[in-house]
Amino acid sequence: MTTPLSGAIEALLLMATESMTAIELAEATQSPVDEVEQALAEIARFYDDHQRGIEVRHLAGGWRFWTRADHADLISAWVLEGQHSRLSQAALETLAVIAYLQPIARSRVSAVRGVNVDGVVRTLLARGLVAENEPADGSRGAALLTTTDHFAERMGLESLSDLPPLAPHLPDASALEEELARVVHPEDTGTDRASSHQETGPEGDQR
Repeated sequence: MTTPLSGAIEALLLMATESMTAIELAEATQSPVDEVEQALAEIARFYDDHQRGIEVRHLAGGWRFWTRADHADLISAWVLEGQHSRLSQAALETLAVIAYLQPIARSRVSAVRGVNVDGVVRTLLARGLVAENEPADGSRGAALLTTTDHFAERMGLESLSDLPPLAPHLPDASALEEELARVVHPEDTGTDRASSHQETGPEGDQR
C-alpha cells in the first residue's frame, strides 16, 4: 500500500538525474533513515511483484529507477536507432582498460592500447565516465584515471567487484594478461628479460 513517504520517495527518484542514497532521501523527506530504507524495500517489492516496466535498484551506493531487464532489447533498439553519439570502438577499449586496471596513468593506458589515447580520454572525461585524480601519496606524479559512479550506473554495477571476468570474453586472454602485467608491474618482467638476454650470446649461442 502506498504511503505518503513512499510516494515522496518515488517522486524524488523519478526526478533525480543520478542515484540517491537513503541518507539523501531521508534529508529530503525529513524522515528517519530506517523508515526511508523500509519504504525503499517496499517500493522495490511492489514493482517486482507487479512486474512493472521499471524497477527500483540499488546502484553505485544509491537508489534510482531503472528499466527492467526484460525490456533491454526494446529499449536499446529505440535509444540507439539513429544515435550518432555512441562511444567509438577506441573509446570503449580505452574505457575497458581504465575500468580493469584503475587507478592507472594515461601513459600506461596508451602503452596497453599501443596508441595515444589523449583524445579518447577527453571524450570519456566529458561524458563523465572517467575522472582524473591526483596520486594518493601526494606526489607530483601524473594524474591517475579511474571510472566514476556514473560509469557504474550506466553499467548497472553495484561496485567494481561486479565487473565480469575479462578472460572468458577474449580469444587470447593469456597473452593480454601477460601484456597488462608487463605494463602495470614492469619490475616483475625486467628480471626475466635480463636473464633471457644472458642465456644467449651475440650470435645466438648458448652461454
